[in-house]
Parts: sequence; structure tokens; C-alpha cells
Amino acid sequence: MAASPEFREFVIEQLSALGPVRIRAMFGGAGVFLHDVMFGLIADDVLYFKADDTTASRFEAEGMTAFTYDGRGKSIVMPYWIVPDRLFDDADEMTEWARQAYDVALKTRKS
Repeated sequence: MAASPEFREFVIEQLSALGPVRIRAMFGGAGVFLHDVMFGLIADDVLYFKADDTTASRFEAEGMTAFTYDGRGKSIVMPYWIVPDRLFDDADEMTEWARQAYDVALKTRKS
């Protein structure tokens, strides 16, 4: 579930319009944070954004899937979805999707 240094830097560059994004190592991958709120993750150099019941359909429409891992013998599905590759070629749309993921993270954040 690694997140290479090169991919981390690439993601920070891609999300620069959003604000001071930082990436922190977590569980073999990395969390993507804005203002100490995790709104994305990186696993095996794949970027995922947080989604909820309202926004997950946007990812589904693009053919994307949620992040899953094997936990205690069963598959665990997390509320993070693969970011469509096409967004890496459109900075404005990438920023919009990232902002939406950040808003979901704020809404679902545990105080």
C-alpha cells in the first residue's frame, strides 16, 4: 500500500490550487490533508477522495471503485473512491472534486 515520494509530490502539485495540502504516512499508505482534515488517501500510488452517499454516485458514474482492504478475514470498504485519471489533466476539475471531498470530510469529521 505504498505511496512513493514522487507520487506524493505529484499529488501536492495537482492539488496546489486547493490550499496547503500535506501528505502524511499512514498504515503503509498516506493520508491527504488540508487544514488537518483528511479528505483523501494514497495507496499503491493511487489517489482516492472521500465521498458520502450524495457524492459517491459521481465516482460510480466514472466507473471508479471504493478503497477496500482485507481486515480480519473480511473485505472492508472505506468511503474513499479512486480519482478518475482524466482529472489529472484538468486542474480546475481536479480542484473541484478535491474541494467536494474536503467538504464531505468536514461534514463527517468526528469532533
